[in-house]
Amino acid sequence: MLNKIMLIGNLGKDPDMSYTEAGVAITKFSLAVNRRYKSQSGERKEETTWFNIVAFNQLAELMNTYLHKGSKVYIEGRMNSHKYTDKEGVERTAWEVTASEMQMLDPKGASQGDDYGASGASGASGGAGASTPDDIPF
Repeated sequence: MLNKIMLIGNLGKDPDMSYTEAGVAITKFSLAVNRRYKSQSGERKEETTWFNIVAFNQLAELMNTYLHKGSKVYIEGRMNSHKYTDKEGVERTAWEVTASEMQMLDPKGASQGDDYGASGASGASGGAGASTPDDIPF
């Protein structure tokens, strides 16, 4: 079986890093992926899909250090889901991407004054719950 997703998009907000009780770094952020197409009438349209990204350990720390709102990035990972009950008592399913690879795509020098252009990082382990923009109670 294969569970792999590859995305190129822009961060919707600055990464949010925290640590588990065991000291494992966790970074989360939202990623906007745009799709351009022509409608049946020939009109150009653009559609944005938002993905919740989570990374662990060294990759989480790198993302927190070098990415910021608006950063263009390639993310490779796997899709995860979990069920939870929202504030109204409705059971929902949340989806997120657990990142295993990351490639910064901003032009060299474009990311808040650093000299790190397109460079890669990889490595993630562990798993945590998923989130959706409006329904997760945290």
